[in-house]
Amino acid sequence: MANTKAGLIGRKIGMTQIYAADGAAVAVTVIEAGPNHVVAVKSAAGNDGYDAVQLAFGTQKEARLSKAQRGHLAKANVEPTKVLQEFRVDGSQAGSYTAGQALTVADVFAEGDMVDVAGTCKGSGFSGVMKRWGFKGFIRSHGTHEYFRHGGSIGTRLTPGMVLKGKKMPGQLGNARITIQNLKVIKVDAEQNLLFIKGGVPGPNGGIVRVRKATKG
Repeated sequence: MANTKAGLIGRKIGMTQIYAADGAAVAVTVIEAGPNHVVAVKSAAGNDGYDAVQLAFGTQKEARLSKAQRGHLAKANVEPTKVLQEFRVDGSQAGSYTAGQALTVADVFAEGDMVDVAGTCKGSGFSGVMKRWGFKGFIRSHGTHEYFRHGGSIGTRLTPGMVLKGKKMPGQLGNARITIQNLKVIKVDAEQNLLFIKGGVPGPNGGIVRVRKATKG
């Protein structure tokens, strides 16, 4: 089921802390969320088959875009952009967007909102089972030779006679799409289009993230 609530594309700036009214220090992630520009509005009633809004974020040199991309953005009177993504919305909400419209952080979010943040987490390259899955490793007694960090047996004997899918083995660690749900918006800086969200969010500083109203909040 599609998320029917609005969102924005943003850039993770980093982490800091701010002080609550009771004097407690709160660790927050700062996200530059906007301004976003509406490039296209898709409708289930039309040829698209689904309701969504296409948003643009960031700037890009025109020479780095294809002719088709430049024409698509020019049709909505939007400058060359670096990031172009879609947000699914319900039919009643799609009518509130128009091509070329600018969305700021204050238009979508308010202090106290619960949000979901999606991004690509940091990659750690090829990793073994101890770092990737938390295996404890083999015993380090006399007689153990070059087998301290191995994963152990992966077989299944005669039946079914193969390695089962999903077996925890060495491989790529990180560099995956992750969504952190139900994070609280502590502060909204409308002047600089900044969101201060309690806790950490996926990705490195400077990484692109998607912030939208929480589906379960």
